[in-house]
Amino acid sequence: MACVAVTWARPGSTYTDKWDNINVDEILESNRLLKGYVDCLLGKGRCTPDGKALKETLPDALEHECVKCTGKQKSGADKVIRHLVNKRPDLWKELAVKYDPDNIYQARYKDKIDAVKGSA
Repeated sequence: MACVAVTWARPGSTYTDKWDNINVDEILESNRLLKGYVDCLLGKGRCTPDGKALKETLPDALEHECVKCTGKQKSGADKVIRHLVNKRPDLWKELAVKYDPDNIYQARYKDKIDAVKGSA
């Protein structure tokens, strides 16, 4: 749901690594930047090129357990999820309503989500 570095796929391999070097910590530490990405994902605001790519790729990454994600994208996703679950549950809930209205992914990833709770 929050794979900030996830982007377009090359057939049969991984998503492009074009944005693998995005500073995820900088985004998470800035309410303005984080809100911009979340608003993009929720369709409430304008998207940067990387935000647009994330918005287009996120459903596939969720459905297929980030199998096409690069190592950096998986690491970034884990960091973003940990931050949202522990420090911004309001944003986590909004994203879950949009990208997981039937609670499919919350159930599928329950153990992973529970494991990051309290480990900001």
